[in-house]
Amino acid sequence: MAQFMVEFDLPTPFPPNFVVKIPMQKMAIDELMDDGRISSYALSIDRGRFWAVINAENDFGVLDVINQFPLIDQMPYIITELMFNHAGAIHVPGFSLN
Repeated sequence: MAQFMVEFDLPTPFPPNFVVKIPMQKMAIDELMDDGRISSYALSIDRGRFWAVINAENDFGVLDVINQFPLIDQMPYIITELMFNHAGAIHVPGFSLN
């Protein structure tokens, strides 16, 4: 399984038909993250760009994932296969009975 960075350009300002689909977009991304098909995503502070790291066998697998996005028809994108994607480990504090 390879990892791909997908960079999306978002419309500015958001048109009304874009805004109404944002909750569905978030639900789709959350489900794909739960399934392990998306490992991370980020939104720029100006809300003009969105990035997702997608786990897939190839470009066609990436397209299968992003075509599930309700907003895909309004977000031009670029797909780049990653050599690696290093993310810091999440540390959970130890459990204490005190």
